[in-house]
Amino acid sequence: RYTAIQRVLDSAEFIQGSSVSEFEESLSEYTGSKHVISCGNGTDALYAALMALGVGPGDEVITVPFTFISTVEVIALTGARPVFVDVCEESFNMDVRQLEKAITSKTKAIIPVHLYGQCADMEPLLSIAKKHNISVIEDACQAIGAGYTFSDGTRRQAGTMGTVGCTSFFPSKNLGCYGDGGALMTDDDLLAEKLRAICRHGSTER
Repeated sequence: RYTAIQRVLDSAEFIQGSSVSEFEESLSEYTGSKHVISCGNGTDALYAALMALGVGPGDEVITVPFTFISTVEVIALTGARPVFVDVCEESFNMDVRQLEKAITSKTKAIIPVHLYGQCADMEPLLSIAKKHNISVIEDACQAIGAGYTFSDGTRRQAGTMGTVGCTSFFPSKNLGCYGDGGALMTDDDLLAEKLRAICRHGSTER
């Protein structure tokens, strides 16, 4: 059972090696996301998503106060201002009923956080985001593999419903890796290209 790990250790292909590429393809197939881009950790994934979407000073990003610090930290790192929408007592996910009143002309993105194997209520959230032309970055770092069923019966996995999804493979997560790691998921070809550039080279320059 340690063959794959031993192969990576023997080859020293720790970053963007063949095993990582194989994993990206497997995760794409598992989640149904067209593009999966690996990165250093979940924090990097969230930061890369904000960078690729052009979030910066003067912008506002809506998220929840009940989450790991990285969700809010990356918003501050871009120079944008975090705006909080409280969570539901039943699920500890974003209370979408409070979302629309938090939106302003400066709102650039919404980051729902999927917690405890439960997805945020994505159908109304996505509808509100579409109405206001706002990008949705899913923080699925603590819920990879969780599913959400839409009213038409369509079922999607956490991280594959918004503009881009982010996840973490920290060893304590429900899908952990040997050390640390993260990934981004998107169906948008152009956005995937930007994300790859950021994760490989630290910028959106091609």
